[in-house]
Amino acid sequence: MLNSKILFKIYYIGIDEYHGSQRQPRFMTIEDCVIKALKSRGYIQDIDKSQFEFASRTDRYVSARGACFTCITQKNPILMEINSVLPKEIGFWAYSEVPLDFSSRRDAVLRHYVYIVPFPISYFEKFSGINIRLIKKACKELEGNHDFANFSKKEGDKINTIRDMDSVTLSIQNDYIILQFKSRAFLRQQVRRMVKKIIELGTGKILYEDFVNLFDTSKEISYQPTDPEGLILWDIKFDEKINFIIDPKSKERMDKYFSKRTLDYNLKYHLFRALQQDDFS
Repeated sequence: MLNSKILFKIYYIGIDEYHGSQRQPRFMTIEDCVIKALKSRGYIQDIDKSQFEFASRTDRYVSARGACFTCITQKNPILMEINSVLPKEIGFWAYSEVPLDFSSRRDAVLRHYVYIVPFPISYFEKFSGINIRLIKKACKELEGNHDFANFSKKEGDKINTIRDMDSVTLSIQNDYIILQFKSRAFLRQQVRRMVKKIIELGTGKILYEDFVNLFDTSKEISYQPTDPEGLILWDIKFDEKINFIIDPKSKERMDKYFSKRTLDYNLKYHLFRALQQDDFS
């Protein structure tokens, strides 16, 4: 695999320190950390010659479980060697050799995002109510071929805003709404803006007619997207010829980190629940 193009699969958690995934001047990003680790371990020297390319970019506070990128490496990949110089919230866990003309961005056939609505259903029912049936109806409305201009951030350049949405599904886990979106490609902030309007519809802030009118691109409708913390780039799929090799130690490193953070946050959850009680006898 020496001097071969490698497709890597990584995870990361969108904490305060990182200003999104994509490199930008004066701010630390996920790409910066990945490139620094690859250089320090001798996998790449010149970023341009390595053809370094992330398959998808994510905004600040967005996390990923199956983000992918490609680069031409100068030695065979040993994932734990790279992970040893990465913070725990970022990690490589699988890879595949690909042709030199392969593009992680253009050759992706499916991108899968998961959004965890930050408030439990019981919270909505207490204050505003929530119509799950109406939300499911809106999810179905989003599927298929549409112009998603009003569900995305306006870009400076004229771009094609028509996308094919493979599926939008809703499930409920432990009193929380989980929304899943699958498509070959998404527009900037598209998932977060779709979620914003789905939840507004479900909580009665807009009518179903208002939601459907968002597909009418003759009217430009401006609004802020929902919070990014609940968004996960879950996976990116490629042609069936691409076979990822999962590194067991790297996967174990990822799973241990997630388990530890689960315990940390579970303790904080119970601590604050206890503090809300007037009597703890």
